[in-house]
Amino acid sequence: MQIVSASSAFPPYYYPQAVISAAFENYWGERLENPHQLRRLHARMGVDGRYLVLPLEAYPAIAGWGQANNIWIEKAQELGQQALCRAIQAAGIDRRDIDALFFTTVTGVASPSIDAMLMNRMGLSPHVRRSPLFGLGCVGGAAGIARAADYVRAYPDQVAALVSVEICSLTVQRDDLSVANLISCGLFGDGAAAVIVAGSDCELPGPEIIATRSIFYPGTEKVMGWDISEQGFRIVLSPEVPEMVRKHLAGDVDALLSDQRMSRADIGTWIFHTGGPKVLEATEDALGLKDGQLGVSWAALRKAGNLSSASVLVVLEDVMRQHRPQPGTHSILAAMGPGFCAELILIRW
Repeated sequence: MQIVSASSAFPPYYYPQAVISAAFENYWGERLENPHQLRRLHARMGVDGRYLVLPLEAYPAIAGWGQANNIWIEKAQELGQQALCRAIQAAGIDRRDIDALFFTTVTGVASPSIDAMLMNRMGLSPHVRRSPLFGLGCVGGAAGIARAADYVRAYPDQVAALVSVEICSLTVQRDDLSVANLISCGLFGDGAAAVIVAGSDCELPGPEIIATRSIFYPGTEKVMGWDISEQGFRIVLSPEVPEMVRKHLAGDVDALLSDQRMSRADIGTWIFHTGGPKVLEATEDALGLKDGQLGVSWAALRKAGNLSSASVLVVLEDVMRQHRPQPGTHSILAAMGPGFCAELILIRW
């Protein structure tokens, strides 16, 4: 099982963090009791700027969740198509070579799902096996690769594609002044990514997926996610998230590696979801990482913020194109998200 390519796509509007913060401050006006708190929180996100699907001035005119979701459906198709076309081109295959299509998101809903719309827009084979995945949040990119690997393990002569689209700006609750929403408004951005995974009989080049593992932590469903109502998606973001990372991540990674008769010392590259500065710091603490070992993840966070399920795929793309390890190097690709849960993937270059 090989990861043949990974490609991202971003919307056309990009704003520095300070400009986005000022827009929120202006919108909330006197309702914001402590503007300094907003500026301080946003300045601490480790984000230089973020991509948005609409110009900043367009967001206040969105009448409600229905309109926001209609915009999401339109923009998700555009971004998803861009990301998947780029991944197909990078893999050196034809779009009709795709046998299975996995789609993950947590920022909008559609039926038929976006993967079906991409089938029509791109002229994919009508026999593609589709698997839309909703609700996995930040873990969705890693989980999607793992599910694609499961598929090509069963069908080693076939090719699977994963598409992630997250348009976080359309989920912002403009009347929610909770600390969780203030953090969300300073951390999450818009973007998409796609990955091509091929079975062993396809003879397509790329790092090999050696093993995957899913971990669910019982009784933690209120740590992260959405409260969904007629107003749309309201962020659930507990301060416990970094502690969940510190408490569980090292043991889970060590267990996966132990099954392969390996240890953390055998890992040359770490490919982690850009969950935010506190999550990345907790990851470094838990795994004993230092000397810039999560440098690609930190750089992705600075460039575009947290892209939920697409984040770890953007980091993977950067590693594959700009920081490709030497052949034989092992990597761990990982993300954590709502559930609370984790997905781990062991890769050999």
